[in-house]
Amino acid sequence: MKLGVVGLLPEWHAIDRAAAQAVRAAGFLGAAIIIGQPLDADPADLRRVKTALDEAGLEAAQTNGWYEVLVHPDEATRAQGIAGAQALVRIGRVLNAHNVYIRPGSINPHGPWFAHPDNHTPQTFDRLVDSLRQVAATAQAEGLPLALEGHVLSPLDTPERVRAVLDAVGSPALQFNLDAVNFIGSVAAVHDTRPTIERLFELLGPDIAAVHIKDCALEDDLVLHIHEVMLGAGTLDQGLILQRLQAVRPDVYVLIEHLPDDRIPEARAVYWQVAQAAGVPLQA
Repeated sequence: MKLGVVGLLPEWHAIDRAAAQAVRAAGFLGAAIIIGQPLDADPADLRRVKTALDEAGLEAAQTNGWYEVLVHPDEATRAQGIAGAQALVRIGRVLNAHNVYIRPGSINPHGPWFAHPDNHTPQTFDRLVDSLRQVAATAQAEGLPLALEGHVLSPLDTPERVRAVLDAVGSPALQFNLDAVNFIGSVAAVHDTRPTIERLFELLGPDIAAVHIKDCALEDDLVLHIHEVMLGAGTLDQGLILQRLQAVRPDVYVLIEHLPDDRIPEARAVYWQVAQAAGVPLQA
């Protein structure tokens, strides 16, 4: 597996050789390239960033960016989301990215990862499938996999739901972005993360295009609060994930994410130790 990071880089248009070399020197083979507005990205700027990455020996492990919600009930807004995701795929091809990150979005107007009862309706499912078919057609034409992520609050709230969407879209370009923390939704699941991890691999293992690395723990409070925490400070069985990955997708990127830049070196050291204890080699 290849070790990458979401972070450490400036805004994408400010990435130069020195910035890319700093990430490489920090012990990462690749990084996520975040494109704020894919539809407005200047092709010349993208080619310049690609040159800077190449000169530093840093890969575009994943492209990510903002686009309108793919499940939005307003058809004009959803069409903008599809166009934005398609633009991100084309950017991924320019950067020779390993995959393109895709989020399903939410009906909640406050954010694409927030809960809403309509996230789980048949109508939302159908809109998501239709949007992903269009984006996947572009990805297939460009020869890039899509890495679709889920979350307990999103329309893709269970491994079964993700599997159903992949099957309904029916494109080899549509794959899965494994983020096991996103599927931990109960007290029992936090205390023992292995059943959730095993179910994710049972249903989606061969379809994994990339992995996001973080950890989770319960907060002491009178209602359920599951928080993301520093790698090693939570309950997620990172070694099990690595061992299962080694068996089915040993070639993918695992990317440390959701940490401030000054905590990333510590997280990398912890993860390296986890990989050694699990007997799984990492490329960095």
